[in-house]
Amino acid sequence: LQGIIQAYKSGITLQGNTTSLGRWDYSGSFFFSISAITTIGYGNLSPSTAVGRIFSIVFALFGIPLNLVLLNEIGHLMLLGVQHCASRLEEVFHWQNKASFLMKTCALVTGLLLFLLLPPLLFSDKEGWSYEEGFYYSFITLSTIGFGDYVIGMNPDRTYPSWYKNVISLWILFGMAWLALVIKFCINILE
Repeated sequence: LQGIIQAYKSGITLQGNTTSLGRWDYSGSFFFSISAITTIGYGNLSPSTAVGRIFSIVFALFGIPLNLVLLNEIGHLMLLGVQHCASRLEEVFHWQNKASFLMKTCALVTGLLLFLLLPPLLFSDKEGWSYEEGFYYSFITLSTIGFGDYVIGMNPDRTYPSWYKNVISLWILFGMAWLALVIKFCINILE
């Protein structure tokens, strides 16, 4: 039993294992599809059959472009929200440049809290990671680097709530859109 658990922790699955320790339940499959279309690719979960691999290729061929469109739209909506709030501040308080700067700063701080600073607290609770490990996972995931050294929901010694992977999948989508805006802003400054 210890050998099976150690193999599972290393990302190895046994052929014919019907339980698979929750990897292919609904939330695990949803998380796999999000990591595939976002090109994070942690490397710990992959299809083991030829049909599964072919399906993954077809799914990625359509899913990656659709995800890029979705992330672009989410980022555009976030930017429109910030611009709308800035224009309302300009109208109400008659601020010109201050409103735009204030709203961009608020959007940056809010995004930092929602996508990089608060999630490590959840990961500390659910995964048993330190805050630094959770912060590292947050950035590595949202930047789509996805080394695979930290992946949520894979510790067989822990029990995860059914909502956990689904919420993290949504966090990934919105967090990637926010981080893309931050990276675009940094590119504009550098140029």
